Amino acid sequence: MISEVILPKLGQTMEEGAIVDWVKEEGEPVARGDVLFTVESDKAVLEVEATARGYLRKILIPAGQNVPVLTVVGLITREADEPIEGYGEMAAKQAGAEVARIQEPVAEDAQAAAPQPAAQRPEGRIFASPRARKTAQEKGIDLAALTGTGPNGRIVEQDVLDYAEAATAGIVAEAAPAPAPPKATPVAARTAEALGVDLAAVQASGPRQRITKADVLSAAPAPAAPAAVLAQTVAERVPMAGVRRIVAERMAASHDQTARVTLVTEADATDFVGARERLKASVAEAWGFAPGFNDLLGIIVARALREFPYMNARLSEDGQAVERLSAVNLGLAVDSERGLLVPVIRNADQKGLRAFGAEFRELVERAREGRSLPDDLSGGTFTITNLGMYDIDAFTPIINLPEAAILGVGRIQAKAVVRDDEIVARHMWSLSLVFDHRLVDGAPAARFLQRIKQLVENPFLLLG
Repeated sequence: MISEVILPKLGQTMEEGAIVDWVKEEGEPVARGDVLFTVESDKAVLEVEATARGYLRKILIPAGQNVPVLTVVGLITREADEPIEGYGEMAAKQAGAEVARIQEPVAEDAQAAAPQPAAQRPEGRIFASPRARKTAQEKGIDLAALTGTGPNGRIVEQDVLDYAEAATAGIVAEAAPAPAPPKATPVAARTAEALGVDLAAVQASGPRQRITKADVLSAAPAPAAPAAVLAQTVAERVPMAGVRRIVAERMAASHDQTARVTLVTEADATDFVGARERLKASVAEAWGFAPGFNDLLGIIVARALREFPYMNARLSEDGQAVERLSAVNLGLAVDSERGLLVPVIRNADQKGLRAFGAEFRELVERAREGRSLPDDLSGGTFTITNLGMYDIDAFTPIINLPEAAILGVGRIQAKAVVRDDEIVARHMWSLSLVFDHRLVDGAPAARFLQRIKQLVENPFLLLG
């Protein structure tokens, strides 16, 4: 019995995903519930479990490949030696067609000029064995120039060796067609030109195998370093993979694509701290948790977003409109062993403090244990990031695309301030609003931050 392994739809907005790593290898036994592979979805790397038991007989989509949801990516058989030849070839063709379907189309004139060997399938996909691809890469041979002799026209290693031998003997009359130029984002192309980097030598890590600015910078030659520095050894090399790679890509994209402006204010949080202490003493036992500063601030920000809907917005996909969103979905950045994660509390403006705090703690627990559900980490409309517990006074966070703004929260500390011509001790709180000036102007953004400050300084206004 053959069971198909499919890429599931792991979120409401998920249309495709990239397989990050296969946890199981071909031939390994599999039990129901075993993790088969991990897939990248939005800001998270999620695990996909087996729904059948047996043996992972065939991996159809390798790690690093981006495919639409519901694509067959592997095959599980009940018995270790169960034949899959015919079924496997058919599933491989279907999976290959799905991969080719989401790749960017080649220019029409290039398609017309390119030769169409027998091993090439519709939409430009070439079927070749792994050994054939490796040998062709080592010998600098373009697989598009070969005719496959394997099953269903598949190119095998001997086809590559025969072609190489014929080329050496001068039998091949025409050189293989030049490979297509690498795909790169406009920013990456400009960066490569400025740094003198050959895009053909750059390893792509962006969506649909596009070269990003970060890829170009990684491939650029490092400036000459002093001899003492060169003599140092690398203590540890941590791969840019999983959540770390996703965060790096999103932060770089936000830095390149937004017109960021930062507004900083200092709020008198004395009454805010007092309100929290009174709540902690009165409701902690009944609620099962003590309301924290993040809970109270989340309620305040959600209230302000409802009052100032132009801050609860994003840029349309075509870049031609500002989309103001009806739902206030508040993201709160969380530090975890896997990296920075942003759990999202949906419809935060409609929740009371108890419901908000309970949901926030449940989301944080799942995130830190690596059990986040697909929709836990997506769909946010505004983000709060708090570094106050690390004695940070103020900072300028990076906007979490496609959102319009992010609020950076520093520490609350006692300071000597002037009130009614007297110097008194007050709890002061630094708040930094970073917003995209393409979507919001400075004065409206300032009014939004001013409202947050007002609610922090007068928490009783939340009762109105």
